[in-house]
Amino acid sequence: MTSRHAPSPLSAPSRRTVVKAAAAGAVMAPVLGSATTARAADGPAFLHGVASGDPLPDGILLWTRVTPTPDAVPGSGCGVDTAVRWEVAEDKEFARVVAQGSTVASAASDHTVKADVRGLGPATTYWFRFSAGDGTRTWSPTGRTRTAPAAGAATPGVRFGVVSCANWEAGFFSPYRHLAARADLDAVLHLGDYIYEYASGSYPAAKYVVRPHEPRHEILTLADYRTRHGNYKTDTDLQALHAAHPVIAIWDDHEFANDAWSGGAENHTPGTEGAWADRVAGAKQAYFEWMPVRTSTEGTVYRRLRFGNLADLHLLDLRSFRSQQSTIGNGSVDDPDRTITGRAQLDWLKSGLAGSDATWKLVGTSVMISPVAFGSVPAHLLGPLAEMLGLPKEGLAVNVDQWDGYTDDRKELITHLRDRSITNTVFLTGDIHMAWANDVPVKAATYPLSASAATEFVVTSVTSDNLDDILHVAPGTLSVVAGAAVKAANRHVKWVDMDSHGYGVLDVTAERSQMDYYVVSDRTKRDATAAWTRSYRTLSGTQKVERVNQPVR
Repeated sequence: MTSRHAPSPLSAPSRRTVVKAAAAGAVMAPVLGSATTARAADGPAFLHGVASGDPLPDGILLWTRVTPTPDAVPGSGCGVDTAVRWEVAEDKEFARVVAQGSTVASAASDHTVKADVRGLGPATTYWFRFSAGDGTRTWSPTGRTRTAPAAGAATPGVRFGVVSCANWEAGFFSPYRHLAARADLDAVLHLGDYIYEYASGSYPAAKYVVRPHEPRHEILTLADYRTRHGNYKTDTDLQALHAAHPVIAIWDDHEFANDAWSGGAENHTPGTEGAWADRVAGAKQAYFEWMPVRTSTEGTVYRRLRFGNLADLHLLDLRSFRSQQSTIGNGSVDDPDRTITGRAQLDWLKSGLAGSDATWKLVGTSVMISPVAFGSVPAHLLGPLAEMLGLPKEGLAVNVDQWDGYTDDRKELITHLRDRSITNTVFLTGDIHMAWANDVPVKAATYPLSASAATEFVVTSVTSDNLDDILHVAPGTLSVVAGAAVKAANRHVKWVDMDSHGYGVLDVTAERSQMDYYVVSDRTKRDATAAWTRSYRTLSGTQKVERVNQPVR
């Protein structure tokens, strides 16, 4: 959710507007296989790495892309059908192969292939690779993956890397490299904005571009989205991440266009940029071709994964079914006919949360569910003023692209958690290019006198602009004022970092869920280092976050 345009006074604000308003108010991963090159040889080549995703107790989804001939570049529609073999082994030397098969890569799928492998053992590390070609076969890099614990099995712990918002032109993907170097992760959760749709030099502005992406124009067609996905998949740090861990991904808006909703987007002009339905269809087709993600209901990404008896992971699609964003100060954010999830998805989520017997209910949501408001009004005046002025009942929402813009859906979900006594719900969030640790209050205006229904950990961006980048000021200057204003007006917000880029590591045990926040030294440097900065946890049964003085080991 980042606009390249200056919003009008009545338009939904861009993320840049949000953070400016806040301010005004106050080690390279080990190579897992043979290295690829950016240039295709005469025969088939694996230039875009390998990946795995969506782990099950008995299976894993494998992915790669083969380039059969030099002209068969992503989005070209060129290249002959090519037979591709895959194999899975218990060892990286492939002496103990446990599954193998073949498929065909064709131009119809941009020469990407997937293998949904079943019959594997639970909570087990495997190695996988692909091959292609007649006679002397060409081998892909080798990947490492891991299956989920058996359903209902006693599971002492699971650990996830957590990332979001990776803008190619804004910098290098060193957070991916640092996560790839870790051997202690069960999977990596990507919470959206895996790619960005803009023309080169639009976001960030041309003089701040670290490296230009392809194609240079804004992506609109199936071929465009394929080309952009292919460009991202040439990044060595991204390839290392996918080769090291299974990735569990959902989309946000920039996989389509900024501030996407079911019928359009802020960054889409009907007519000059074609029909929105055609653009979305192309974007979704390219996404499912290029990502290690199983297609869910109606071609969306909402789905559920289970990790033993410890955690259920509910993954949301908050773009395909949502109503158009409202405007700041518009009481329509409380309209019960407006939705961010769609009726079917919200019912699915509520049913899954109520029926879960897992200790923890993790919810992957691409945008923040915690309310964030400025200019707090005394609690006893909020209701009357909201009705008189047409304001949202929890205060003046700043970011109506988040759940703040769809308060009836949020109220229904929070009420469901409270009325059904559903505990240990943790929302995992990206999108906003800042790191947060929040309680999710039943009534924000009276918090902490009222209860907390859940907790939320928000991870910052891999590279996309945050406060100091947008305002071009030193880190820790304006953000100090902005952060204090946020916390003063929102007592459920326990911490916010508006300047850093990095990633999170979520460690889950029966006793607690803890998010460790890591930051990178400089997004514009390919060899950026990473360092731990903060940790917060929620203890089982509390529905509140608290600071921890060290990361998990």
